[in-house]
Amino acid sequence: MGSRGEAKRIPMVTIPTLEDMLKAGVHFGHKVSNWHPSMEPYIFTERSGVHIINLELTRKKLEEALEAARRMAAEGKTIVFVGTKKQAQDIVRQYAEQCGMPYANERWIGGLITNFGEIHKLIKKYLTLKEQKVNGELEKYTKKEQLEFEREIERLSHMVGGIATLERLPDALFVLDMRGEKTALTEATRKNVTVFGLCDTNANPARATYVIPANDDAVNSITMVASLMAEAIAEGRAEWKEKQATLAVKKDEKVGRVFTKEQSE
Repeated sequence: MGSRGEAKRIPMVTIPTLEDMLKAGVHFGHKVSNWHPSMEPYIFTERSGVHIINLELTRKKLEEALEAARRMAAEGKTIVFVGTKKQAQDIVRQYAEQCGMPYANERWIGGLITNFGEIHKLIKKYLTLKEQKVNGELEKYTKKEQLEFEREIERLSHMVGGIATLERLPDALFVLDMRGEKTALTEATRKNVTVFGLCDTNANPARATYVIPANDDAVNSITMVASLMAEAIAEGRAEWKEKQATLAVKKDEKVGRVFTKEQSE
């Protein structure tokens, strides 16, 4: 795979060295008998019947994906983290929350992209019930009815809790299992939603807008990519918030000038 490579920054996110990626097991693909032919350009070699991913290409593609994610976040866009297989669930929640993005880590909510209006109704119902519970508004009901509300809140929490902050159709998905999240990818394709996809050697990279060739089974590999994505998005969101604050100040100054002018007249 050539030289180890120097660590890079995008713009404040450090891109791991090849050695770091090797330690995290990012290079391990699937058995040669279980592969997707479209991943051939990203495969370096095979060892003991297992494909080895070309980490130099992983670094290049990761750099492109992180920069694109940072730009989107800097424009105020929303990227939903998606990873529902067992070893990815906690990782998805941790890093999505870290960068202030919504996530789906228990199951994909069918229609999230193709029928967002209906999903948003569920989100509003969930938030309303939670608020009513906190304010004590549910205490006026019987114990049986309160129990039913509790169960409904729990049900909705599992369904839409991770995407409760979504107020409009997401702009992108960050998918940690391109083979397993078929429904999410189908919906994204239909609506031309950007996909950042962690692609193992058994996945179809054509379904991702930004391909990140990497091991999607090892916890260390998933954690590395998810944490970097969270960092890039957090950097972009900080830039966006700064822009919004500057615009707010300019707006206030403009209103102040108009008010002063009217007074002087």
